[in-house]
Amino acid sequence: MKKITIGGVPEHFNYPWYLSLRDKEYHQFGINLRWQDFYGGTGQMNKALREGTIDMAVILTEGIIRDIALGNPSKIVQGFVDSPLLWGIHVAKNSPYHSISELQGTTAAISRFGSGSHLMAFVNAQQQGWDPTDVELTVVNDLEGALVALPKGEGDYFMWEKFTTKPYVDDGPFRLVGECPTPWPCFVIAVRTEFLSEDPESVQHILNTINRYTTHFKERDTIDVLLAERYDQKIEDIRQWLALTEWSQAQVPLAQIETVQETLVALELIERSIPSEEIVHFFN
Repeated sequence: MKKITIGGVPEHFNYPWYLSLRDKEYHQFGINLRWQDFYGGTGQMNKALREGTIDMAVILTEGIIRDIALGNPSKIVQGFVDSPLLWGIHVAKNSPYHSISELQGTTAAISRFGSGSHLMAFVNAQQQGWDPTDVELTVVNDLEGALVALPKGEGDYFMWEKFTTKPYVDDGPFRLVGECPTPWPCFVIAVRTEFLSEDPESVQHILNTINRYTTHFKERDTIDVLLAERYDQKIEDIRQWLALTEWSQAQVPLAQIETVQETLVALELIERSIPSEEIVHFFN
């Protein structure tokens, strides 16, 4: 058995991976696929890809594109979630801020530099018409860190996937003041180029398998109940999330890669675009 490690956030988007691993679907190809949760999100996964501690990642589109442009030796091999990510903009329940407009010039808590929470703070500033260079940042490591930091006044707002944080809005220390959808499909599958060149067949087996699971994922019996129980969500929230979410089984179009890079350049998060063909890998 070849041991292959894939990383991702422990969120409902990745439940199809859990099902395929539970069913030992990769064993027929001689693959021992191991899943690693990354609570620190995209920035933490980018670091793991660079260091070679994981072979693959299910990762935010803008985050991996930026890191590849900055030298991460990885390639996008396929889209994973074709719909935008709905980022919730959260403040502490005891915060004096009650609208997005009031947050101009305040400090965004982020999981780490290069993470989705970092990049989307700038995308949100751009969408609001603010000067992105006025966005102040403080690192809180992950969602758990933000739950502690914001009530203590360490950061004024925190952006994270809306449905993941919903229980902390319903019963916890967060209050939702707005939303910011990504301007592009949100998750892709990335692979270290060294591993991709060494074993492209295993990568294709993994993609073909997960694509079978995502194609009919929403049609599974009681999938809404299973997701609600596993991720501590209200059933109505899960149903809304399922209605909004579409999985992908295709490579990301080069035009989309170009759009993301243009946005990153405009926000001064990368100095220049690189050819989109250097970011994606197309199988023959």
